[in-house]
Amino acid sequence: MNIMPNAPTLQSLVDEVVARVPALSLAVLNETHDELKDKPQYHQLFAGWLRERPRFVNDFESSLRPLLAAAREGKDPLQRSAPVRLDTLSLVDEKQALQDVAIAHVVSVIEDRSRPEVHQLGNFFAALRGIARPLKNDNPLRPALFAQALNRAMQGVDLDPEGRYALMRVAAQPLANAVHAIYGALCQQMREADLINMVASHGAGIKASEQRQRQFANTHATALPTSLDTLARRVDEYNSRPQRLGASLPTQPLTASGGDLLSRLYGQILADPNLLPAVKQLLARLQVAVARLAQTDGSLLRRQDHPTWQLLNRVSAHGQAFENPNDERLREFLGFMDAQVQQLVASPVPTALQFQQTLNAVDQQIRQHASQRSERSAVALAALEREQQRGDWLKLLREQLKEQLADAPLTASLRKFLLSSWVEVIVQAMVLHGRDAPEAQSYIELVDELLDSLQLPATEAQREQFRSRLPGLVARMEQGMGSIAMDASKRQAILAELMQQHGRILRGLPALTEATPGHPAKAGQEFSPEELLQQLLTERESQLPSHWAHSQVDRGHLPTVPVSLYAGQDDDKARAALETWMDQLQIGNWYHLFLQSQWMTAQIAWISESRQFFLFVGQDADERHSLTRGAIEQLLANGLITALEEESLVQRAVTTLMQDLGTPT
Repeated sequence: MNIMPNAPTLQSLVDEVVARVPALSLAVLNETHDELKDKPQYHQLFAGWLRERPRFVNDFESSLRPLLAAAREGKDPLQRSAPVRLDTLSLVDEKQALQDVAIAHVVSVIEDRSRPEVHQLGNFFAALRGIARPLKNDNPLRPALFAQALNRAMQGVDLDPEGRYALMRVAAQPLANAVHAIYGALCQQMREADLINMVASHGAGIKASEQRQRQFANTHATALPTSLDTLARRVDEYNSRPQRLGASLPTQPLTASGGDLLSRLYGQILADPNLLPAVKQLLARLQVAVARLAQTDGSLLRRQDHPTWQLLNRVSAHGQAFENPNDERLREFLGFMDAQVQQLVASPVPTALQFQQTLNAVDQQIRQHASQRSERSAVALAALEREQQRGDWLKLLREQLKEQLADAPLTASLRKFLLSSWVEVIVQAMVLHGRDAPEAQSYIELVDELLDSLQLPATEAQREQFRSRLPGLVARMEQGMGSIAMDASKRQAILAELMQQHGRILRGLPALTEATPGHPAKAGQEFSPEELLQQLLTERESQLPSHWAHSQVDRGHLPTVPVSLYAGQDDDKARAALETWMDQLQIGNWYHLFLQSQWMTAQIAWISESRQFFLFVGQDADERHSLTRGAIEQLLANGLITALEEESLVQRAVTTLMQDLGTPT
């Protein structure tokens, strides 16, 4: 496509968007506010929104402008960054998955509002790059850009993850309306440069067979898939019905028992546009063995779960996962398949058992290679598996430490610290390094050392030894508190109290301890002014209800109008279907899933024994995502994850043949 000298450029279009950002952010602010303020069901959201409203414009623009700057430089503003280290993984849990669901919803609303404009812009940017068939990611100003900026701005809202998700859904339409105005202005520039006709026609060369499949899929999106057995019975009906007077007989009658039906079905399989050329050649060679099998196995054209069709589905789905036909992993897989196909073709009378054995070998090969892809994350995977034990370990250690500290002379704050934060420190070390790892044992032993440090030394030599041990003790405590990202103010409070206690001991005074409620000091016991002040503060603190004194109350959880986020989430049938789908997850399977604002293709490389953690590895081996079961369920419930084999190669061929055959009269 030749672009005219005065035509818009990538830089000029991005500059136009940048100029409109202030108006965009204000429009979203005002429309979202109007949508929330007068509707009772948004009462809880409105409270959180009011706290965010004064800074929303700044938060939104601060999130959007860097993305636009990257777009102007010709970069993909939403390009996923590779992990810094391969032995670390970020865990996508239900909260993160909920963000992806919200972003996907916003993208969908913007696309629905501006579908023609998004199409024209996508074609324009593809034409600039010389790409014949545009993809969504070719458009640096695609809806996901604005959805991601909105998501980042909403992270500061004082709501729980589900509340932020609901707020994103409310703001989706205002954002879509404002972005529509921007897209309209960009397309107007293309119209003024007489580019619309050329842009509209760019990338329009879709194969007729592919277009027909798309139209049929859209028309029958809610219909149940046609089975191979149904197709065979339809063929029998077609052959048995009376021919109309004057109608010409087909040159080759359709027969369900083999012959032309198998030939046409296999021909449709090989015509599937999703097949890579190398995979198509492989399956074409296999047709000889399939035809021989059909002569002795009558169930081949009646059973869609026949090992033969399962083998074709597995091979095509695995090949479909690779965008690059020269990918070394794909070439290795095709080399393995060449040997397998040769064995089947060489058999004069192949059997269903032989195809099943080949299918088993293929599954084993795929799983083995997928597992090898997880080896580079072995340390992180082991930590994920131990993560399952976190709750049990916390409970067990807290009970053990509670018994150990029962008679220990500690202040209330130090006792609380050891039973809460320090237990978390120990368990965090166990999760990261192993239950019996030196790091975890060191933090366990530190409890005894801390208790010993609060005892008065008996001799001057012991006092000097005590003084020399203190820096190391404090350093290890700081290291432990840092491992759980303990709040700086709380960390400083504990260290300050500990320094005060150690200061008393170095001056020959006993450490302060908590007073037993209702028991005054022993007669004759004297307190220094410092001790009296500490005692008063301790007594004052003990009179406050601990929940209100020490907790930040999340008022979003107070009784108010409930917000339902997932219709049918508690339905028994929906839950049963969800469980069935989850049970089918296995190592080696490929999936399309929506993560980090865009769709990706990834393979399951590892599943924990409890099936609560899953490692997905993308086409790029460095692209690794560990997801909890709950996160996958969130994506599934919102249509944001699908197995490549769910719409199988054979099913697509059966559906197309059924359409061609028509309804019998």
